[in-house]
Amino acid sequence: MNFKFYLFLWFKWVIRLTFCSLFLAAIFAFLITAFLYLKLEMPILSAENMVALFELFKFWFQISWNGALLIAMFRSVKYIFNNCNHGYQFQLLTCQAIVMQEIGYGDLVKVWRRWLMLMIWLVGAQMIVALAYTLLFTNMTTVFEWFNIYWLFGFTVFSGYISFIFLPNRCKFVRLAKC
Repeated sequence: MNFKFYLFLWFKWVIRLTFCSLFLAAIFAFLITAFLYLKLEMPILSAENMVALFELFKFWFQISWNGALLIAMFRSVKYIFNNCNHGYQFQLLTCQAIVMQEIGYGDLVKVWRRWLMLMIWLVGAQMIVALAYTLLFTNMTTVFEWFNIYWLFGFTVFSGYISFIFLPNRCKFVRLAKC
């Protein structure tokens, strides 16, 4: 196992996932806020209305970040393949075990489903540990007192590193090769 390869791959993935998901969430939140503004027949932009629009944007940003995170995760998988990092690379194989040089989003569906299930299990395990910690060492009684999209994003980012280590073993279409 090459620690530097996984760390560098994970770091690039986190940067791409963060910027893509935040950008998509901001676009979705802006479109929803603009739609609501237009639906209210475009009231005059006073200070109170600007604050209200900003509050609407913040509300919809948190909600839209959930969907944007899934979209960004799907898009980010394409960029983990065929990039040499510290002498290793992930390769995507066809059914005949031939290395794919040009990878399209349609080629990633099987890999992404397996990877997403692995991520769900890893995030779920972190949730169980976090819930146990919360119940044993804090005054909080439920998970919903502290859990939000920010914690989910943190758990997802942490799980991403572990998932890259397990990915070649969980999916027969992914191979770790020297480059």
